[in-house]
Amino acid sequence: MKYLCFSVLFVLVHLTISSAIPLLSEIEKNEEDWHFAEIYLNRYYKLEDSSSGFAKKIRNYVSKNSQSDKIRKMQEFFGLRVTGNLDSATLEVMEKPRCGVPDIAEYNHFPRNLKWKNNEITYRIVNYTPDMPSTHVNTAIRRALKIWSDITPLKFTRINEGEADIMISFGAREHGDNYPFDGANGFLAHAFPPAAGIGGDTHFDEDETWTMGSNGYNLFLVAAHEFGHALGLDHSRDPGALMYPTYTYTSMNKFRLPLDDVNGIQALYGASNNIHPNPRPPPPRTPDKCDPNLSFDAVAELRGEMIFFKDRFFWRRHPQLPEAQLTLIKSFWPNIPARIDAAYENLQRDFLVVIKGNKYWAINGYDVLPGYPKYIHRFGIPRSIRKIDATVHIGKTSKTLFFAGNQYWSYDEIKQTMDEGYPRQIQEDWPGVPGRLDAAFEHNGYIYFFRGPTQFIFNISEQRVLQIYRINQWVGC
Repeated sequence: MKYLCFSVLFVLVHLTISSAIPLLSEIEKNEEDWHFAEIYLNRYYKLEDSSSGFAKKIRNYVSKNSQSDKIRKMQEFFGLRVTGNLDSATLEVMEKPRCGVPDIAEYNHFPRNLKWKNNEITYRIVNYTPDMPSTHVNTAIRRALKIWSDITPLKFTRINEGEADIMISFGAREHGDNYPFDGANGFLAHAFPPAAGIGGDTHFDEDETWTMGSNGYNLFLVAAHEFGHALGLDHSRDPGALMYPTYTYTSMNKFRLPLDDVNGIQALYGASNNIHPNPRPPPPRTPDKCDPNLSFDAVAELRGEMIFFKDRFFWRRHPQLPEAQLTLIKSFWPNIPARIDAAYENLQRDFLVVIKGNKYWAINGYDVLPGYPKYIHRFGIPRSIRKIDATVHIGKTSKTLFFAGNQYWSYDEIKQTMDEGYPRQIQEDWPGVPGRLDAAFEHNGYIYFFRGPTQFIFNISEQRVLQIYRINQWVGC
C-alpha cells in the first residue's frame, strides 16, 4: 500500500513480505537502510544536514545526536522501544506506506492550533480522477466532510467555481505546491491546515488507484483523514484514531469516528447543536492497557510472540521487549473480521487460526490462506454451537481444545478428527477454572485461562490452578 498524508498527508499501513528478490550483501543492505532512513527522517522529523548522505557514514551515524534524536522521536511516536538506533522494528515501521506530513514538526510554515474562524466552510472539487465516476467522487468527498460536521457546528457548502476554503484536486508528481507526490505506492495525499490561500487545500496522488471499496485506496477514508488536517488536526499517536499516520480500510457504511478524533475536533470547534432523533452509539474507544476492567477477546502465541486481541485491536508482545505494541487488526489482516472470538497457533502446520462466530480463518504471516473462511463444524463441533469462547493448542500432545459455554472439545490436529467422548464439562476436568472463558493459551506445561480482568494459571500435570493474577501485566501495565 502506500503513503498518504493526514496532518497533511495520509498514511497507509501495509506490510509486505518480499520473496524471490536477489540477496544483497550485508553492507549493501545497511547502506540502503541508512539512505532510506535519511530520507524518511528528513521528511517526517526535520533531520538537518542531509547533503552528505548516510550511506557513506554508517559507522558515525548513531553517534550523531541530531540523527539519533530523530530516531528516538520517531520511536516514541509509534510506541516502539526507544533506543535511538536503526533496529529492525524501527525500520519495519519506516517502510510502511504512510502520510507525507511530519509527525512532530510543523508542516510548511503554519503555526499550531489553527482553525477556521467561521463555521461556514466552502469546498470545491477542481478536477476528478479517471479511476472513479465523478458521482462516486462527489459522494466520497461529501461523506468524508460529513463525519466532521455531524459532531461539530461546522457546515460545508460545495461551490463549482471560484476560490473555496478547501480546494480539492488530483495531481501527480510535482503538482504545483512544492510538495510533489512520489508515484504509485508512495504518499497518497496531503492537505494544508486552515489559512488563507493554500490553507485547507487537499491534494490526492493521481498515480494511485482510487476506489469506493477495499481494493486500491478508498477515497472516502483518505479524504476523511486529510480533511481532519484541513480543519486543523495534527497526527494522533492513538493507533485507533482516524488521524493516526497509517491507513486501514473500513467500509464507508460501517465507519464511525473514533473518540480520539471526536475529542480533537470538538476541542477546536465545539460539539454539534443538532438534536438527533435516534441516539447514536458512542464513538469507538482505543483500549487502555491499564484499565482495571480490561479483558481479552482472544490470546495466541505466534512464532515466539504473544498476541492479545481486544475489539478492533491486538497487542503484540515480543519476549525481549518490556511492553506490547497496540495495532489495528485490519492493518495486519484486512480480510479477517475486525473483532474475533478465539485464536490459536497450529504448530504442526505453522499458521494462526482465528475464529469469529461459526467461521474460522487460517493465516500464514500476513496472508489469509486460500479457501478460507471455513465453518468450525469441520472440526466436529456440533452445528448448534454458534460461537467459540476460547481455544488452546497444546503442542506436546498436538491437541486443540475448543471451549464454548460450560463445555469443551478436544481435537487431534495430527489425525484431524475430534476425540471421542466430547464434549465434557469444563469444571469437571479443569477444577478452579470458571465455566465461561474469554481466552486461553498454553505455554511450558501451563494453561493460562482468561475471564474478565483475571487470569487463572493452571498446571496441567498437577491438574490444579496455581495462581490467579490480573491480566494487565501481559500488556505492560
